[in-house]
Amino acid sequence: MCGIIGLVCSDPSVNCASELFDGSLFLQHRGQDAAGMVTCGRGGRFYQCKGNGMARDVFTEQRMVGLVGNMGIAHLRYPTAGSSATSEAQPFYVNSPFGITLSHNGNLTNGEELKKYMDEVVHRHINTDSDSELLLNLFAAELATYDKSRVNNSDIFKALAGVFQKIRGGYACVAMLAGYGIIGFRDPHGIRPLLIGERLKNDGSKDYMLASESVVLKAHGFQVYRDILPGEAVIIPKATMQPEFKQVHPMKSYTPDIFEYVYFARPDSVLDGISVYRSRLDMGVKLAENVRSAFKADGKDVLKEVDVVIPVPDTSRHSALECAVSLSIPYREGFMKNRYVGRTFIMPDQKQRQSSVRRKLNAMASEFYGKSVLLVDDSIVRGTTSKEIVNMAREAGAKKVYFASCAPVIRHNHVYGIDLADETALVGFGRDENEIAKEIGADRVFYQTLEDLKACCKLDEQIKTNELELALTPVVSRDETINSQLLSYKLPPKIDGFEVGVFTGKYVTGDESEYLVAAEKARALNAQLKSGKLVRGMESLDLVDVKAAVEISMFNSGDY
Repeated sequence: MCGIIGLVCSDPSVNCASELFDGSLFLQHRGQDAAGMVTCGRGGRFYQCKGNGMARDVFTEQRMVGLVGNMGIAHLRYPTAGSSATSEAQPFYVNSPFGITLSHNGNLTNGEELKKYMDEVVHRHINTDSDSELLLNLFAAELATYDKSRVNNSDIFKALAGVFQKIRGGYACVAMLAGYGIIGFRDPHGIRPLLIGERLKNDGSKDYMLASESVVLKAHGFQVYRDILPGEAVIIPKATMQPEFKQVHPMKSYTPDIFEYVYFARPDSVLDGISVYRSRLDMGVKLAENVRSAFKADGKDVLKEVDVVIPVPDTSRHSALECAVSLSIPYREGFMKNRYVGRTFIMPDQKQRQSSVRRKLNAMASEFYGKSVLLVDDSIVRGTTSKEIVNMAREAGAKKVYFASCAPVIRHNHVYGIDLADETALVGFGRDENEIAKEIGADRVFYQTLEDLKACCKLDEQIKTNELELALTPVVSRDETINSQLLSYKLPPKIDGFEVGVFTGKYVTGDESEYLVAAEKARALNAQLKSGKLVRGMESLDLVDVKAAVEISMFNSGDY
């Protein structure tokens, strides 16, 4: 789970880096491990800045000066399988053919197979453990088969079709071909999100942006936008500024990852026609029904058992408020959040997550003392954060602590770019609800049912399935909107389900047991490297392939 952005401006004298930086701040929640940006100047030269850390720390004023050009791509990294090496910061770059750079959100589940193909068939060197580098090199290898000094849109679409045939998993990507333009594409199941937006300028020209969430497009004045469809690709040539769309691979399903709506996406985003905010409100209503029914089944009245509903900041706030309203129980803010501490869930290792919980949250005794509280969180994954929060509530004087999750019990790993944990490290693995409550120290836990969660993630009636109403603003007339290159291509179909493998163990791409075994080995190796049990220099003994400190493919702006 990462954040990606691509931007091409119609004015060749404009530097797009500042807008890419602003867009990165809007997507910072999607990845706090590393940030990167590549721009392209008039002569087709790439300019790069990337490194570990938050966007505001990597993209300093001094480094931004060197990022010139009116088109570029950016990336916010969330590491998978415990990897956080600086060498794996994106975008990645290859110089042949033509010069290509790529940002990738998601995860390829047949990485081992692709490594073998890269080595034995197309003979391309892969220098990191990142599947994003594999994807980029596969795309480059497909383009190279045309053996042309210059390619066109048709060549690029054909190359992407070849890529889609060889890769499996969930992915949304933005790429940039040196001097040519921006490319975007999305996996055939639509697991990871990607949208394209159009901004009309005063002179009649148009700028185009690709982004992981709609909030980035809205914030930058892109009045017309829609989702890239599963299996669809778009090319925006710099010379013509006319986007061309093509279904390069048949749509296998339209099943976005439901975790986007539960946790990852910003509430003010709309993904695949579904409002994240309204989904979370509905999650609160459904959760209230479950809590009320659970107490009733025990012969108890929830109004007599629970004094106050308290959210675990920040993602669960909207659900908790709606849950409190539905239960007719007071809603209170019991935890104050230190906004200068990052999200614990997406930190690269368990020790960092555990130690940061109390630095991140502080319980107010006045809201807990002598009360029976219902804590509402978006999900319970490893149980580390939940256990600390329950302890904090009890230390603040809570009489009883009930814990409610807006998501069902997570019993399986995520294979499409969200590093939950090894399956056995999930608190729901092999435990029923009573055992989970005991593990996190709560008096009782309540979970959303999967069917209720699916019902909450529905098309927003105010948006409509074709998103035309969303596109209308005073800046763009209705006729201009309908004639837009973005919306005239086709009306997007309704989604036909969600990727819910973390709850069921059944993934939309099929059996992924081989990938899960490889991922667990990678996590174990990274954990050993971080613990110091494996030391630098051991690669010379062929005992382990130690990760490179920095990426070597292109000049890295600044000192890291």
